[in-house]
Amino acid sequence: MNIKLVLKLVGRVLLLEAAALVIPLAVTLLYRENPAPFLLSIALVAACGFALSALPAKQQFFTREGFAAVALIWIFTGLVGALPFFLSGWFATPMDAVFESCSGFTTTGSTILTDIEALPKGILFWRAFTHWLGGMGVLVLATAILPKLGIRSHYLTQAETPGPVFSKLVPKQSQTSKILYTMYFVLTALEAACLKIAGMPLYDAFIHAFSTAGTGGFSNRNASVGAYDSVAVDLIITVFMLLFSINFAVYFLILTRKWREALSSDELRFFLTVVAVATAVLTLSNLEVYTGLWESFRYTVFQVASIISTTGFGTADFALWPQFSQLIIVLLMFCGASAGSTGGGMKCSRVLLLLRAIRREIHRITHPRSVEVVKLDGKLVSEATLHTLLVFLGAYVATIFSAALIISLDGFSFSVSFSAALTCVSNVGPGLEAIGPSGNFAAFSGLSKGVMSLCMIIGRLEIFPILVLFSPSTWRRN
Repeated sequence: MNIKLVLKLVGRVLLLEAAALVIPLAVTLLYRENPAPFLLSIALVAACGFALSALPAKQQFFTREGFAAVALIWIFTGLVGALPFFLSGWFATPMDAVFESCSGFTTTGSTILTDIEALPKGILFWRAFTHWLGGMGVLVLATAILPKLGIRSHYLTQAETPGPVFSKLVPKQSQTSKILYTMYFVLTALEAACLKIAGMPLYDAFIHAFSTAGTGGFSNRNASVGAYDSVAVDLIITVFMLLFSINFAVYFLILTRKWREALSSDELRFFLTVVAVATAVLTLSNLEVYTGLWESFRYTVFQVASIISTTGFGTADFALWPQFSQLIIVLLMFCGASAGSTGGGMKCSRVLLLLRAIRREIHRITHPRSVEVVKLDGKLVSEATLHTLLVFLGAYVATIFSAALIISLDGFSFSVSFSAALTCVSNVGPGLEAIGPSGNFAAFSGLSKGVMSLCMIIGRLEIFPILVLFSPSTWRRN
C-alpha cells in the first residue's frame, strides 16, 4: 500500500473542498452574516490540505490504493465539511455536525435539525451545496478540474462511480469527468431557472436545484417543497428528480445523436416502468387519504420520484399513508435510481440483473440441458459480474440489519430502527414514523448518529471501498 500517495490525494481533495467553501462564504457576506465559521474552516482545511499535498510519494497506484483513497477521501470530506456547521453554533455536538455533513455529501438528506428556517442563509447554502458537490462524486470533480494527479485516475472513479459495471464515456477519464460535470451543471442551472420562473425566490431556487441535482433533498424550509404549495414547483422538481435519476451515459448518447441506443437501454425502460407502475398503484391506494384522483396523483407521483431517486423531498407525509403504500415506498428505497446517476439505492440495473438471473435459474431447473445467458442492453453479462452482484446484495442487506441492530439500542420501534438503517445505506433521507418526511433524526443517540453517518458513506460508495479499509492485506507494503 502506497500510504503517502493516498494521503497526498486526500490533501488535494481537501484543497478543493477549501476552495468550495469560498462560495458559501460569499453568500454569507452577501446577506451580512457572521463569516467567522467559514473563514476559520477554510484556513484549517487549506492548512491540512497543503500539508498532506506536500508529502513526497512514489507514483505507484493500483486498485487497492484507489479503493482506500476513495474511502478515506469521503470520510475526511464528511469530517471537515462539518466544521462550518459546528463553528456556527447551531449544532449542539460535533457528532450532530458530522451527521449533517455526511448526510449532505452522500446526498442522503437525513437531518437532525428541528427548525431549519432559523439557520443563517450561508449555513443553509453550504448544507445544500454539499449535495451538489457529492452528487456526481468528489473524485469525479477532482479529475475534471484539478491538474494531472500523476496517477491512473480511473482507479479512483471506478471505486466511486455507482453501478455494477464501470465504463467511461470517452477514452480519457479526465475528459469523461468534464463531460459529466458539464451536463450536471447545465441541468442544475436549467432547474434553478425553471424554479425562479415558477415563483421561487432566487436563493430558494438554487437551494432546491442543488439538492435535486445531487438527489439529496435538503430544503431551506421546514415543510420542504410542501411549503410552497405550488403545482408548478412540484411538477418541475418531480421532472428533474427523475432526470437526475437516469444514467448520464444515456444523455451522452443523446448528445452524440445515438437516439436508438439511448432509448433501447434496458435499465432506462425498467426504471420508467417501475416509476409508472408504482405511481399508478399508490395513486389508487391513497384515494382514502386524499379527496380525489388528481390530488392523490399529485402527491403520489412527487413522492414516488422523490423516493426512487433517493432525493427525499416531501410534499406529503407518507408515514400517514396506508400500510400497503408504505411497504411500496420501502421497496422503492431498496431499488433506488439508475447506475451512473446521482441517485442511491441498490440501482435499477442490479435489480434487473437479479431478476434475470432468477429467471435463468428457474429455466435451468425446468430445462437442465439448456444453455441460457444473462444479457443487459443486448450484451452478455459475465459470470464474474453476476457473482459480484450477489456478493454486493449480501453485503448490502447485512449492512442494513447490522446497523439496525445497533440503532435499536436507542429503544425505538422496529419500523424506525430498520427504516433509519435502510434510508441511510440507500441514501434516501426520510424513514418511517418519527423519521418520516415531517420528522428528523435529532432524538437518536451519538452512537446511532455515528453508525448512520458511516452507513451513509458505505451506501454512497457501495460498500466495498469502506470494507477494503478494514482488510489487513490492504495495508501491506507488497
